[in-house]
Amino acid sequence: MRQLIAGNWKMNGFSSESASLAETIANAADEVGCDLLVCPPFTQLAAVVAALRGSKVAVGGQNCHAAANGAHTGDISAEMLGDVGCTAVILGHSERRHSHHETDAMVHAKVLAATRVGLMPVVCVGESESERDAGHHLQVVGSQIAASLPKGFAGAIAYEPIWAIGTGRTPTAANVEAMHRYIREALVTRLGASGAAVRILYGGSVKPDNAAKLLAVPEVGGALVGGASLVARDFLAIARSSVSLA
Repeated sequence: MRQLIAGNWKMNGFSSESASLAETIANAADEVGCDLLVCPPFTQLAAVVAALRGSKVAVGGQNCHAAANGAHTGDISAEMLGDVGCTAVILGHSERRHSHHETDAMVHAKVLAATRVGLMPVVCVGESESERDAGHHLQVVGSQIAASLPKGFAGAIAYEPIWAIGTGRTPTAANVEAMHRYIREALVTRLGASGAAVRILYGGSVKPDNAAKLLAVPEVGGALVGGASLVARDFLAIARSSVSLA
């Protein structure tokens, strides 16, 4: 299995520059041995989909509503993402859980919505600094997996060590391996044999200078890249650090 390198562009960029970034990534897609996904803001999706049409780079949204349509001002449905050309969607990102108070139940409903229209859900899980320091990190992540993933889940998980983002604290390879192994066990418990095939991405400040070390950790099925995904050179350097999975 190939690793998945996904770029979360968050709330950055405008359509013309995003299309240019996408084209640069697409032009080098044949040089990397991994699957590539970029997730621009909603306003840039059409331009990026057009720029990547016929390429090996997939496009995803950064969120979706659980409902297919209705009186939900400011929201975007999974059906709308599919209509514009997306094939994936990030759900339950730590910034959504914190800033928008998204619960596991809400994420669960959104996963069902994504699955309803054939989008690959990339579900984010992770513990805060206080939860890590209290020794509750496994319990927190295990609870998120159990409550966020419906039976029959077919997508990817992204582990975000929230305690290591912007705090100056860096997870060791041993930290990452321990959590990813635990997530694998939780996935098999939740999903049965199919849980062994779910890619588990690492999503904590991945950069060109640490990508090779992180992507070589057992049970790491790729990376969810934030800031570095906004620079084609850096994103592609991370992609070139990918390894083949057994």
